[in-house]
Amino acid sequence: MDFKRNIEKYVELILKVGLNIQKGDGIFVLVNEHSIGMVREVTKQAYKMGAKDVVYDFSDDEMTLARYAYGDESIFKEMPKFKIDYMEAAYKNNYHRLAIVADNPELLKNADAKKVSEWNKTRAIASKPIMKYTMENHVKWCVAAHPTPAWAKSVFPELPEEQALTKLWEKVFDATRVSMDDPVAAWKEHDAALKKHQNFLNEMAFEKLLYKGPGTDLEVYLTEGHRWVGGSGKSTRGDVFMANIPTEEVFSMPHAFKVNGTLKATKPLAARGRIINDFHFTFKDGKVIDFDAKEGKDVLQSLLDSDEGARRLGEVALVADDSPISNTGVLFKNTLFDENASCHFAIGNAYSENIKGGAEFSDEDKKKIGMNNSIIHVDFMVGGPELSVIGVKKDGTQVQILKNGNWAI
Repeated sequence: MDFKRNIEKYVELILKVGLNIQKGDGIFVLVNEHSIGMVREVTKQAYKMGAKDVVYDFSDDEMTLARYAYGDESIFKEMPKFKIDYMEAAYKNNYHRLAIVADNPELLKNADAKKVSEWNKTRAIASKPIMKYTMENHVKWCVAAHPTPAWAKSVFPELPEEQALTKLWEKVFDATRVSMDDPVAAWKEHDAALKKHQNFLNEMAFEKLLYKGPGTDLEVYLTEGHRWVGGSGKSTRGDVFMANIPTEEVFSMPHAFKVNGTLKATKPLAARGRIINDFHFTFKDGKVIDFDAKEGKDVLQSLLDSDEGARRLGEVALVADDSPISNTGVLFKNTLFDENASCHFAIGNAYSENIKGGAEFSDEDKKKIGMNNSIIHVDFMVGGPELSVIGVKKDGTQVQILKNGNWAI
């Protein structure tokens, strides 16, 4: 594996397909100590493409742990307003968001749980004014990943750290199509394939979906006028971009008040520096009325308690079980990858692109049509080889969408 060349190809893919950088664009990059080398390559290529500026939001694992270990409890109850103002000013001045995810999925396993929970809620509430810029596509945005030693050891615990890291990089390059000769061309072809599923589902205009699988028996109504979206999206300025690299999903908007039944997760969820495992929900009239988890129940509880909308669904996404990521046979313990290996839902905020005019809706408008509103958006995986999804039209016609976890359309 020519690692240096693959990083160059990966960055080119992120900038050309992910952010679709145009002359005069600015980039706001989330970076940590593990991804600095890759972000240097991002910076170099971005300026070559005509970017006007690249700015950085830096974090560090040891610094994060020090804050939770030694910071006074009071500092987790308020987020300085200037940080939000700074980010909002950037978005208003043609800066676009690139998140290079370089995580340790269990970084906060031994951190003060009260401080972690308090800070996550504080940050989510404070960030609501800028959340709309990505959730409503006012800016272009892209999430991509950078393997770390801790993440690699979590995925491949049987291997020495260096071998685990090399293997994880190989899997990431395969999943993102970087290992192909021309990743940019491969992604254009992949985007076209996702659009075919998107267009079919939009033509069907299903009223509701029926999910059945081990531990899952769920009825999910879709909002009136919902849109399915797969692959590339468009900013409110009309610029095409790819929000996730990789992506294998076609997603839409569930009705926040019309979901009933039981739903069991099929993969662990890495959230807030912890792992949530073997968990399930019971929904009534759209709301989670019961839940449990064998591991990380307290983290799941804190997510659900974020606000009223956190107990309702904001996204429904279909992914074939034989997707390239699923076929790696790897449990990535990273939502960006695991959600694209499996059908999934998200609790919390809905995406405005999943309904016509969504970016202009007031909170009252959203409530009327069943568009969920929340300070969080957290994906969790429900797909697998035994999952069946049936679409039901308004006249009662049923269409098998997924059978044995794979596309039936």
